[in-house]
Amino acid sequence: MKRRTVLRALAAAPLGVATIGWTGLVTAADTKPGRPLTEIQQNWQTLLAKGADVAQSTAPIQRTEAEWKQSLPEPQFAVLRKEATERPFSSALNDEKRAGVFVCAGCTLPLFTSQMKFDSGTGWPSFFTTIPGHLATKQDLRLILPRTEYHCTRCGGHQGHVFDDGP
Repeated sequence: MKRRTVLRALAAAPLGVATIGWTGLVTAADTKPGRPLTEIQQNWQTLLAKGADVAQSTAPIQRTEAEWKQSLPEPQFAVLRKEATERPFSSALNDEKRAGVFVCAGCTLPLFTSQMKFDSGTGWPSFFTTIPGHLATKQDLRLILPRTEYHCTRCGGHQGHVFDDGP
């Protein structure tokens, strides 16, 4: 199958969701399909569960490597802080269908919503857009060919890569 825009939502069990890598899903009630992109991006808070404990600010947080190692399970530390890649099809969030918000496992900043998710067939959770201002990009040259890599704006946690053949 053709690769599409893939952002590995690298998730965590601390939010009560099975790991996919390193992002958790905070669920809420279903919403209407077919909403305009700008509405999906601007009204992402409507998908938060009532009383959800998520970061409200994108202000950067600083922790030492030792503090990150202490606060994250080893697989999450490897992905978020060392930019490792989880195995495809190893994450429960790849098959997640509930309405909700995907948050950074390092700092709980909301990154994507269920309305932004699509099935890329790659084995990683994939999204066609993001919550504006919550992710930053940088060029990754580790595989020789340049790729665009996504990081959480709050904690700098590695979230994955983007590919140009999505929906």
